[in-house]
Amino acid sequence: MQSRLRVQGHPIQPMLVTFPYGLFVSATIFDLTDVLGGPAFLGEVGYWTAVAALVAAGLTAIAGMIDLWDVPGDRTRRTAVTFNLVNTAMAGLFLIGCLIRADAPQRGASVVLLLTEVVALAVGGIGVRLGARLMRQFDAGRRAEATTFDALNGVSGSTVEIVPPRS
Repeated sequence: MQSRLRVQGHPIQPMLVTFPYGLFVSATIFDLTDVLGGPAFLGEVGYWTAVAALVAAGLTAIAGMIDLWDVPGDRTRRTAVTFNLVNTAMAGLFLIGCLIRADAPQRGASVVLLLTEVVALAVGGIGVRLGARLMRQFDAGRRAEATTFDALNGVSGSTVEIVPPRS
């Protein structure tokens, strides 16, 4: 199965998915620091980091939906749909937190908000596992890649291939 959205032969969606995950984790760390008594501006930074994560999650969801058209209608499709739903649930929990904080003057975090974010990250952890399963299922028919340096013993020639983009 080939992704419709590709850059230099690599699917875009697996690359994009790292941005919302990283930003959601960063937002939670900023909010944790704010709740534990750090400088007040960290709550504001956490809010805007979560907003950036929501934008990245939206772009990732669009790429995921486009790729979903090409997923065969078997176990892989069920995993892909579940993966997208889990990521949407995580983003939805963060969206609720952002909407609650949007009208606040300083947009600081609270303990309840922080707990909601931790639950959202736990849901996101399920998404990470599903994403890893998807990558294994998509790569099942492809050539095996070296996973350790020992696997490279006896390889002659270049192990890196540079392919120009197609015109």
